[in-house]
Amino acid sequence: MKKTVVLFVLLGLLAGGYFYYRSLASGPTYALMQAARAFKSHDVTAFEQYVDVRSVSSSLINQVADQGSALGLPSSNSLLLQGALQVLKPQLSEIARQEVQQLVASGAAPTADKLPPTPLGKISVLGAVGNVVGSNSQFKGIAYTRQEGDQALVGLELNQPAYDTTVVVELKMLREGDHWQVKEIANARALVKRLAQLKKRKQ
Repeated sequence: MKKTVVLFVLLGLLAGGYFYYRSLASGPTYALMQAARAFKSHDVTAFEQYVDVRSVSSSLINQVADQGSALGLPSSNSLLLQGALQVLKPQLSEIARQEVQQLVASGAAPTADKLPPTPLGKISVLGAVGNVVGSNSQFKGIAYTRQEGDQALVGLELNQPAYDTTVVVELKMLREGDHWQVKEIANARALVKRLAQLKKRKQ
């Protein structure tokens, strides 16, 4: 009788462990690990499976449209600038995809002179991401993962050596079939303001 009980306990533990592993292997954190692995191995196709670059860049433009400096443009709250950015969003999203593809494939982002022109001048969306998260930031760890159905928010904690502090970049992810994909930097606008405050304090 005791042997039967022990056997059922062991089977239960094994089953629980298996389903826990499967949840990790198909969850948002696993998708980020796969994206990092694809980046290191210069696998553009695999990287784009886990990161929707067009969606991330489109969302970024929406959030920082009134923060011209974040996009390398003169600071302005002009409605004209915001409107122009909205019109150019498809073009900028494609520029972002080209930048990321080159970065993943070669390990180096295209230089400013290689960027295609826009009516607002040459805009680097990767440069905008650097202005949002900090160009010298260093990955510290995953601060949290909040999953609800087919949507998840993952907080990545980054060290900011220049300001002796940390910030959390919140990624919004959606389940796409059998895997998860990054869709946006959910707190981009707040991060731009936070970095501006840190820079001002250091001056």
